[in-house]
Amino acid sequence: MHDTQTIVIGAGVVGLAIARALAQSGREVMVLERHDLIGSETSARNSEVIHAGIYYPKDSLKARSCVRGKEMLYAFCESHGVPHERIGKLIVATNQSQLEDLAAIKAKAEANGVMDLMYLTGEEVLAREPELNAIGALLSPSTGIIDSHGLMLALQGELEAHGGQVVLNTPVTSVAALPGGGFAVSVETDEAGEVDSEGYSITCQELVLCAGHMSPKLAGFIEGANPPNAFMAKGSYFKLSGKAPFSQLIYPVPEPGGLGVHLTLDLQHQARFGPDVEWVENAHYPVDPARGDKFYAAIRSYWPGLPDDGLVADYSGIRPKIVGPGEAAADFRIDGRAEHGIDGLLALYGIESPGLTASMSLAEEALLRL
Repeated sequence: MHDTQTIVIGAGVVGLAIARALAQSGREVMVLERHDLIGSETSARNSEVIHAGIYYPKDSLKARSCVRGKEMLYAFCESHGVPHERIGKLIVATNQSQLEDLAAIKAKAEANGVMDLMYLTGEEVLAREPELNAIGALLSPSTGIIDSHGLMLALQGELEAHGGQVVLNTPVTSVAALPGGGFAVSVETDEAGEVDSEGYSITCQELVLCAGHMSPKLAGFIEGANPPNAFMAKGSYFKLSGKAPFSQLIYPVPEPGGLGVHLTLDLQHQARFGPDVEWVENAHYPVDPARGDKFYAAIRSYWPGLPDDGLVADYSGIRPKIVGPGEAAADFRIDGRAEHGIDGLLALYGIESPGLTASMSLAEEALLRL
């Protein structure tokens, strides 16, 4: 007999969405989280954007889960009172060559099933956002913003309503496949929440690794799991010191390697810019104010009125990459029995943007693959 049926390691937004779906299916579910708060790493350090599903390769898991997840997420927010706003996004062209790029972006979006993008002329853009420098744009009306922690609290509430539990302050040190089936999960925390150097193990029939940066390391303890390499890409955000003169999210035409320095708004319509990309070896979150110096020219290409000294260092996040610098972006990776041949093991890797948007769709995928 195992101590519990299913253990999910990681109480970020995707881990909670998966745990909720598993509990709703009738499983006994325990979520182990090393921090004293749910979603305090990747899930709390992002742009809090509900993405439309525009940029991802056709038929990729990122594209499919983002497009379906977006609609699931809006419906969940409406039914559960999670603060959000379908605010819309403009992808702006500032020169003729970028106007031509907009056609390719629209075609890629439509290949992914995103059929609501609309061309705007320069005059139409300025009528919406007079401060912009743009000769044309694509409007994405289904892009939105969300209170990510409110979403996670709602997911946790439904998990617990179906008999599941979240155990905080419980760092997992290793996992092991048991000879008779199932898994042993070794942790370092005692029942009082204090770190115990000797630790103890919890056994389970099914194990879901949804631990962000830690998933490849934990999977490495299990022979045959074949996890990918892990990389860390830090992204820093800078907020605008004054009031933003924009009512929608503003993205430049994407550049090689990223989406460019874009402007997002929180639910109070405070503007922030970022993230940039800084490859790091270890997680460290302080923002170097000097990194903001490179933001000004990029932002002024579409907002010439950005004031001098208008940017203030805000926060950073670290994306759990499974490819390194200079490599093509990887798709989300969900490894189940079909990939590694191990009964009861599900491992998620490289769940970065648009992971929040895709979370509920990824939970559906998890149920199919476990």
